[in-house]
Amino acid sequence: MINMIDFHSHILPGIDDGAQDIKQSITILEEAKNAGFSKIILTPHYIEQYYEYDENKRKQLIKELEQYTKEVKLYLGNEIYITNNIAELIKDKKASSISGTKYVLFEFPLTEIKPLNDKEVIYRLIENGYVPIIAHPERYPFIQKNPDYLFELSDMGALFQANFGSIIEMYGSKSKKTLKTLLKNDLISFFGTDTHRPGQVYPKMPQILRKLKKLLSDEDLERLTNINPQKVLDNEDIEY
Repeated sequence: MINMIDFHSHILPGIDDGAQDIKQSITILEEAKNAGFSKIILTPHYIEQYYEYDENKRKQLIKELEQYTKEVKLYLGNEIYITNNIAELIKDKKASSISGTKYVLFEFPLTEIKPLNDKEVIYRLIENGYVPIIAHPERYPFIQKNPDYLFELSDMGALFQANFGSIIEMYGSKSKKTLKTLLKNDLISFFGTDTHRPGQVYPKMPQILRKLKKLLSDEDLERLTNINPQKVLDNEDIEY
């Protein structure tokens, strides 16, 4: 598998719980290149009052990293922790959509209880012209208990990004089982590594891809790892 696009990563140094310094970032980028990734969307956490590095700071860090990698192209983004004012954060250039497009990646809390404002957040984003993308739904306990709930969010207009590592039980057997269910029901539009440190995901990609090829056709795997992510970067519509 070549020419994949990583939709979710924590490679920017020193701004969240991902790479701690530029040396780690460079090591991870080399792993990504060797694993077959040609483009990476950099999605550090944006959590109000916790991780609040603004867009200018992150753009500066991307420029620094670009000096060390010519083969892998880097794109600006965030994994935004669910809050009612995501659109305002993007407008104020605190948080970022994916590469300045209409697509916004955000996450739910990893708790047993469904967030009360999930549908309101999705509605507000769509009302402001954005397409909401929910990060790694297979990891949320309330989704693991009731995967069908994603059909409700999908009907509203939300898309979903799964983590590659879920298929090899990086987050436990429930995440793997839920991911298989979501793939079977065509609820996943993108894959990302969600990598935080060297050695975590990229070196395991051969094993991960072997597992995914047992569940997906070559065409579907290409769609989730390359075609759909590229449509996002080009600000084009994704087919539901």
